[in-house]
Amino acid sequence: DPQMGFLHVLRPGRPALALDIAEEFRPICADRMVLALVNRRQMRSEHFLQRPGGAVRLTDKGRAIFLREYEKRKKVEVRHPILGQRFAMGLMPHVQARLLARYLRGDVHRYAPYLAK
Repeated sequence: DPQMGFLHVLRPGRPALALDIAEEFRPICADRMVLALVNRRQMRSEHFLQRPGGAVRLTDKGRAIFLREYEKRKKVEVRHPILGQRFAMGLMPHVQARLLARYLRGDVHRYAPYLAK
């Protein structure tokens, strides 16, 4: 059931399990990519809008830069440390979900999160 998770609170219409699996990939896909975009000066202050109340929002151009780089990142092939196979990074959440299902069914004795080197 995608509504039942381990890390996120159960709320109607909230896919807590998918959000749990996404947590494994946040530092690898999102955080690392954003830092690289800032360090390479692909994302600059003009790509952000300050909103009332202190919120910050991407401009259309900033969003286009982010999404283009995110799509590239999803296509990069990486070796899965447990399975030993290469997968596109965009498929890794699916691979991890299948490994979690194996654990929950009792097919394997533990769930191993994806850890990038």
